[in-house]
Amino acid sequence: MPREITAYSNPLIKRIRNLRDKRHRREEGLFLAEGLRILTEARETGRLPHYLFYARDSADHPLVRALIADVEANGGEAIETVPDILSKLSGKDNPQAVVGVFAEFSRALASLDRASADIWLVAERLRDPGNLGTILRTGDAVGAGGLILIGDCVDPFSLEAVRASMGALFTVPVVQCEWPEFLPWLRAGPGQLVGLSLDTDTNYRAATYTKPTFLLTGNEAQGMPDDYAAACDLLVKIPMLGKADSLNAAVATAVMAYEVLGRR
Repeated sequence: MPREITAYSNPLIKRIRNLRDKRHRREEGLFLAEGLRILTEARETGRLPHYLFYARDSADHPLVRALIADVEANGGEAIETVPDILSKLSGKDNPQAVVGVFAEFSRALASLDRASADIWLVAERLRDPGNLGTILRTGDAVGAGGLILIGDCVDPFSLEAVRASMGALFTVPVVQCEWPEFLPWLRAGPGQLVGLSLDTDTNYRAATYTKPTFLLTGNEAQGMPDDYAAACDLLVKIPMLGKADSLNAAVATAVMAYEVLGRR
């Protein structure tokens, strides 16, 4: 039977609220996800939260009832609360009806099967959680095998990144590694490394792509380092017809992913 928490001073509320901070997420091995759509996406992939907080007036929604039943059947805890508590957990003035607390999950680079997909996304020193979430959504949309994060990237389990992914964090495998680990792994099997760059004359629509294609997007402000670009099998450029010198990193990744998908 779900319990009820309505007090800000409750120790569990304080503990869960701290998960908005990266250090506490790392210590606990837990992260926050909010919204009925995202939690339902997670449930459909077999991932259920350890704790499910839900607003009292949403308890009769069929998807909320299904979440409550599955969380409790899986050994988790469903907790009825009030919108003010949900706002405290999520940091939003207009909180979603449900907030879940999940165990962090990650994949090792060696566990990826490059033959399982024609397109893979690779991001280097990606710093913006909105960009990371959008790239995950793109990966889900084009059927990418996964997203490989290289170097000092934003935490994919931050509340902002999870929110921006709209559930794709649960459907697209994410691996975090360093360049000296990634490049030998890539070269140990088939895979074309395609870098998005301003320093090339090759139009992205005139290039030839071979599968599996690994699309490498560099840091939002600095692009990719010269040695990373030199290691690419192909550098391509998206033409800019206006005054802007480049597209947003997530937008450029989406344009490239759909170009590669179209060739398939």
